[in-house]
Amino acid sequence: MDITHDRQGPDAAPFVHSGARVDVEERNVRSLHGGYGVVVLAVLMVVGIVLIRSGHAQFLVLPVLAFVLVLGSLVIIQPGETRVVQFFGRYVGTVRRPGLSWVAPLSTRRKISVRVRNFETRHLRVNDAEGNPVEIAAIVVWQVADTAKAVYAVDDYLDFVSVQAESALRQIATTYPYDTSGEKETSLRGSTELVASELSHEMTARVALAGIEVVEVRISHLAYAPEIAQAMLRRQQAGAVVEARSRIVEGAVGMVEMALDRLNESDYVTLDDERRAAMVSNLMVVLCSDQPTAPVVNTGTLYSS
Repeated sequence: MDITHDRQGPDAAPFVHSGARVDVEERNVRSLHGGYGVVVLAVLMVVGIVLIRSGHAQFLVLPVLAFVLVLGSLVIIQPGETRVVQFFGRYVGTVRRPGLSWVAPLSTRRKISVRVRNFETRHLRVNDAEGNPVEIAAIVVWQVADTAKAVYAVDDYLDFVSVQAESALRQIATTYPYDTSGEKETSLRGSTELVASELSHEMTARVALAGIEVVEVRISHLAYAPEIAQAMLRRQQAGAVVEARSRIVEGAVGMVEMALDRLNESDYVTLDDERRAAMVSNLMVVLCSDQPTAPVVNTGTLYSS
């Protein structure tokens, strides 16, 4: 385990890391199978019994001391867990093999879980790219990949992951608008896959220092802040009405063109410009009206005033 020092020069950018950084990587510790330790304990017990029966109880201190040391060096590891072994302040290695293991005596072992974990961030209130206040939260799935970095590179890797997740979420939320009118434009609501991918990459880069691997990040909550929710809802409704109207008008124009083309192809009716304009106006009213129109039967001549 090395400690490197990064110092800023006179022209260095502000807020750059400066100071001691723990440079350590996980390695396997030299350990024996716990069965050997059990055998040694059994032998020491036999030696102690023999010393007592032979009247040499004064020599019993050595077997008892050895028994205590061996017993204290045995460690049981469950699947999905590890033990980070430290001997007098120095990192020795990590035991990942499940079962009973015999490690160095007088060493400290810290339990680190390498199971997949998940948590949901708090509902954060941030401003999107357009300055609108939104509430956003995400679910983060992660696990410890390097136990040595998780223990020695940061003070508390659980708190570190939580804080960095919220920081990455704020960074991504301020990059994109909540919603856009264009279909190909990126937004928090319309491009969830892209936003989740960028959020995952952003968080991976932030927690790599602590030996954490991000499995998946998904947005779990996204909404406008309550103070502007009603106004934004009305804006979305207005946009939907405009889009629907534009499609109705586009379809009505196509139907009118088709009707005029069919009439021009046939010789049943010949319309001048004025009557053609009146027909187009009537058809557009009928096709674009929200309410059903009442037909009027003209019993006079076509050109009666």
